Amino acid sequence: MVQPPQYCPTPRELDDLELLVNGALAPTVVFNEPGSPITLHLPDEVAAAAAAAGAVELVDPEGLPLAHVEVPGGTIEPLTHTQYGPFRRHYLTPAQTREQYAGRTFVAVVDALTQPQITALSAAGPVVLLPLVGHGTAALSPVALLRASIAAAARLPQADVVAVPLASHGEADVDHDLGLQVAGNYAGDDPLVGVTDDPSGDYPPEIAEIVAFDRPAPDEQGLVLFFTGLSGSGKSTLARALMDRLLEHGSRTVTSLDGDVVRRNLSAGLTFSKEDRETNIRRIGWVAAEISRHGGVAVCSPIAPFDATRQQVRAMVDEAGGAFFLIHVATPLEECERRDRKGLYAKARRGEIPEFTGISSPYEEPQDADVRVDTTGRTIEDALDDVLVALRDTGYLDLTGDTVVGAPESAR
Repeated sequence: MVQPPQYCPTPRELDDLELLVNGALAPTVVFNEPGSPITLHLPDEVAAAAAAAGAVELVDPEGLPLAHVEVPGGTIEPLTHTQYGPFRRHYLTPAQTREQYAGRTFVAVVDALTQPQITALSAAGPVVLLPLVGHGTAALSPVALLRASIAAAARLPQADVVAVPLASHGEADVDHDLGLQVAGNYAGDDPLVGVTDDPSGDYPPEIAEIVAFDRPAPDEQGLVLFFTGLSGSGKSTLARALMDRLLEHGSRTVTSLDGDVVRRNLSAGLTFSKEDRETNIRRIGWVAAEISRHGGVAVCSPIAPFDATRQQVRAMVDEAGGAFFLIHVATPLEECERRDRKGLYAKARRGEIPEFTGISSPYEEPQDADVRVDTTGRTIEDALDDVLVALRDTGYLDLTGDTVVGAPESAR
């Protein structure tokens, strides 16, 4: 018998798996049912191995086997259930919820509740708040929405909280219909209501504190400054200059993830094949995202020639709650070759360096850069001003002045 391959699903697929197994998506009970948004997309090599084995084993990010999924049928055989994570005690199945909270009014929520919304719900009698904490659905992070919902429940006469890992599938109509279907399975025959939109209402103090922590102002948010461009474009020099300016300003913790430094440490042993180069970028992205998760600033300056990999890094940062600021150092190839202090372009032209970006391997210019800088004929200080102005205008950092934090008054 061929051993099924293992696959760690995306966050959306993991949420879908949990709802399929616990019955919240009934009548849908399998992946890839015709016309259903509940899909499982396997990478080509995994799909081929799964087809040969007739199944794939789904694992969590830590490698714990969660389920066998029949291929191509999509039928699921649960192996275990998710046991860890913040507020796991609030993750009940629909059957458990209906049994424990029969007769309640159920309220689906995707954002922290304001005081007027809480006041309105206090007239609804005993309620169960259903925070929809799946990937991409809530306005807050899953943990923050649960914290805010628990705080709101404490202000209601009789209320409990049941977490529902309903993920967004990227289409408003689809997400609306799925939300009604899933929340309806939790509520059963009991009333299911929403909350009245009240954008002007204030949060109670304890909820306001949760929201502020989860949605920091741009100048307090974790930030990844990602420089991309051809070899010799000036991206590493610009990144170092920006790093120096940040350290001089003294207002943020800063980490440099320079390509060569990372190669010697985080990515030692990788080759310069296309696959290993992209692995190197993803490693940089993962570390940068973790730095942003904790409110720091990460400065990265790899070539990063492919849009798909840059988008993966952007997604990692978004998932961590950070901001991704993309700087395209768009110095033309001709200028980069003219500089060529290491003689790399000359070697690539002679065929001595395979898959060299700009010569024998493409560079996909970003269409989503926050700022585009050409360093041709410019000083580094002049080119850096373009970046500083863009950062100031977005509200992330204002380093355009000469003031140094902590400097004596006479030096300001």
